Amino acid sequence: MNLSSHLQELRRKHQALSDQVEEAQRTPSADDFRIADLKKQKLRLKEQIERLSQA
Repeated sequence: MNLSSHLQELRRKHQALSDQVEEAQRTPSADDFRIADLKKQKLRLKEQIERLSQA
């Protein structure tokens, strides 16, 4: 897998996590721990994307 396709896959996963966070936040019975975990995963992906983009 080349760098460009790897970055594209990471961005796709980041967007999917964003969608999951938004959906969970709209749900009245949302689990705050699950939302926090999704946000942490999203942040880790964002940091990885930024690191690889600068390489």
